[in-house]
This record gives sequence, C-alpha cells and structure tokens, in this order.
Amino acid sequence: MTALAAVASPDFPTSRVPVVNVATVPQRSPLRYPGGKTWLIPHIREWLRHTEPEILIEPFAGGAIVSLTAVMEKLAESAVMIEIDRDVAAFWRSALESGATLREWIGQFDPTLESLREIEQSPPESVVEHGFRTLVLNRTRRGGVLARGASFCKTGENGKGLRSRWYPETLVSRIAAIQDHSDRLSFLEGDGMKLLPILLRGWGREAAVFLDPPYTAAGGKMAGSRLYEHSSIDHAALFAMLAEHESNFLMTYDAAPEIVELVRKHGFSAAVLSMKNGHHNRLVELVITSEPLFA
Repeated sequence: MTALAAVASPDFPTSRVPVVNVATVPQRSPLRYPGGKTWLIPHIREWLRHTEPEILIEPFAGGAIVSLTAVMEKLAESAVMIEIDRDVAAFWRSALESGATLREWIGQFDPTLESLREIEQSPPESVVEHGFRTLVLNRTRRGGVLARGASFCKTGENGKGLRSRWYPETLVSRIAAIQDHSDRLSFLEGDGMKLLPILLRGWGREAAVFLDPPYTAAGGKMAGSRLYEHSSIDHAALFAMLAEHESNFLMTYDAAPEIVELVRKHGFSAAVLSMKNGHHNRLVELVITSEPLFA
C-alpha cells in the first residue's frame, strides 16, 4: 500500500460497491483516455438511480464515458459535456455534428507510420478534420496520450503495433450510437471551472455533476502535465464551488492528503476504492459525494 493509501484509508470507509473489470462494462466512448473511468460505472449507475437527475453535467469530459452511459442507459434525461482541450473538443463536436463523415473516414483509413506522420504534422482545415485527427492520434499513440511529444505505439496489443487499438468497425459503431443519442447530448468547449457555476445556477439540485479533475496538484503528482495540455486547476476552489451551490455531485480523486483535508473541511462524504493500474501498482482513489452513499 502506498503512503497516500496509508493517509486516506483510516479516514474513510471502503466502498461497498466493488471495482469491476472494465471488460464487463459497455465501452461507449471512441476515445482511449488516460485515467478513464469505465471502472467507476457501477458507482455512477447507483448514484444516478438514487438521485434521478434531469440532467448530468460533466465539466472535465475527456472520454465522456459517464455522460454517454447516463444518456444511453436512460439514467439522466440529457447530458452536457464540457472540455477545454481543443483537440478533444474538436472530436466531440465532430462526433455530434458530423458523425457520418467521421464514420466514412474511419472505414477508409489505413494507420501506417507514414499516414500517421502526415496527420500529425498537417494542420486540420475544418472541425471534422480536427476531430478525425484527434481520434486517429488517440487510438495510435501510446496510452492514448494527445499531449505534445507523445509517441506512437510500437509493439502494442498482441504485437499489432499501430493497429493494436485501431478497430474501424467498433469505432464506427460507437460513433453511430452517439449520433443516435445526439438530441440528448450537448457539448460546450470551454473551461469547466467557469461554466459549471453558471449551469448550476440554472439547474440547481435537478442537475447531477460528475467530476474527474486532473490530479497535478494532488499529492505532489505531476503525471497530469505529461498526459494533458490542460492539467492544472484550483482544487480548493472547486470544492468551495460545489459546497456553495449545495451540488448533487460525484467526484473522484487521488487519496492525497490535501484532498482528504478538503473533504473534511466541507463535510463531504468519501469512500475508498483500491485497484491496480496498468503497471500492476496498487492505487487508492476516493469517491466523493455530497451525502453518504457508498459506505
């Protein structure tokens, strides 16, 4: 167990909802995302069934697995996804507005090193080109990392190299499903920290807010700066915002000492989850809610 785990575990109970194998959860997002939350879906389902929100708001959308799950499983009437990263934003705008074009291009694309270098080095001329570029690089770079300097897969899954995570039929199917639900999915490009209070003033407790913020300030970890172009937020301000608006939220964070302190300060509820990452290291996460739910 890590030093962070030793700090967090005595303070909060272990969640009664188990961590699941992500292979047992529907994979709805076309994007591979560092720190993706597919494993958290059982908690998301229970939270949304308990609160029955009119709308789900996801201020740090990323791969947006929570928004997609909420809408496709009818756990919320609609969802608003917010993302500040221009590359990721271009993908979601393309998927919602130009899905047919994206599907056609996916079916025709051959991910060779030459074709990938061309896409990587050529500035996109339209939103849909930008969105396609994002998807291609996300699916062919190591770990799905989009930040500058990220390298392409070499060996990859089962030795397939660049094609190890490029599944054209699967990607086409996922984008088609997103299109089928596009009337209930909204996307905003911008700073979730600035847009969230505006949305909360309008929706109040009728909105459920899922937050998976970047962790660069937590516990001194700096991995986020290598994984994301936008990796720094004011964590204390985020907690204060949620408390001020008496929000119905579910938030996941590393079990870092300063996060434990913020949970205590605002009287939020937290449960501990322990899991292994891709390197088989034991990690401790906190699932934080406005009221006790998982203990």
